[in-house]
Amino acid sequence: MVKNRSEYSLGLLFGVSAYILWGLFPLYWPLLEPANPWEIVAHRAVWTLVFCAIVLAISKQIHSTIAILRSPKKVIGLLATTILISINWITYIWATNNGHVVEAALGYYINPLIIISFGVILLREKMRPLQWLAVGIAAIGVGILTYDYGRLPWVAISLALSWGTYGLVKKKLDLGALDGLAIETLISLIPYGFYLLYLGNNGTGQFGHNSLLTVLLISAGAITAIPLLLFNGSTTRLPYSTIGLLQYITPTIQFSIGVWLRHEDMPTARWIGFIVIWFALAALATDLVRSSRTVDNSVAQGK
Repeated sequence: MVKNRSEYSLGLLFGVSAYILWGLFPLYWPLLEPANPWEIVAHRAVWTLVFCAIVLAISKQIHSTIAILRSPKKVIGLLATTILISINWITYIWATNNGHVVEAALGYYINPLIIISFGVILLREKMRPLQWLAVGIAAIGVGILTYDYGRLPWVAISLALSWGTYGLVKKKLDLGALDGLAIETLISLIPYGFYLLYLGNNGTGQFGHNSLLTVLLISAGAITAIPLLLFNGSTTRLPYSTIGLLQYITPTIQFSIGVWLRHEDMPTARWIGFIVIWFALAALATDLVRSSRTVDNSVAQGK
């Protein structure tokens, strides 16, 4: 029991730390300017690959990771996830560096609802009543925000769709977080590597011109991989329901940064839209806790 409690506490520490770090990303990416979002993402991918390679070498997983490349089906799947994570990274970094932190936070608030929708549409899963309620309320919230913005909140929708689809494909591939990320960044090394060489030859790249900026660009690899490793450590120690509730830490921090640090515009209609979304998430969190208790009771009764 003590061991289980200790494992749970460690998992909680890992999970909370991962989501807090992800939430603080809007403070980091603007530090990499005047590098444009494409250059930042290119460096992020290259240095993440370097970091992953070092960790894989230390943990003696290089050979098992390379062996994944022998499966054409997994390679095709990883090619798809590479494109999806690139879309997600570019959209997110552009948003945080161009005054759209609040809209980016919205994307990660509605992401669980997108995942549920994928489950119903693509995996033919059945939704429970509270899930239907949550999706319906969220749709109203997105409608209010669309009216407020005068357009679809495309940053939020792009982030939610790219991250939700990425998670769906990764689930099908059934790979570890680190080796999957290593191969994704290896695949992306070709276009991003050429892009960085192009910037270097033209003299328009930011790498090497400022020592602090160069260090920050290199650090993007560790900044990307460390939260992922912490998250991976939490998923093996925590119940799914706990992970599901912890995920709201990230967009809440992002929202707070956008509103109170960046002072992004928040008219009344936008507040109303977010409050409606939060009601939807409250319904979803309630369903998550209830379903988890039902499963736990069934297991306890030997059903």
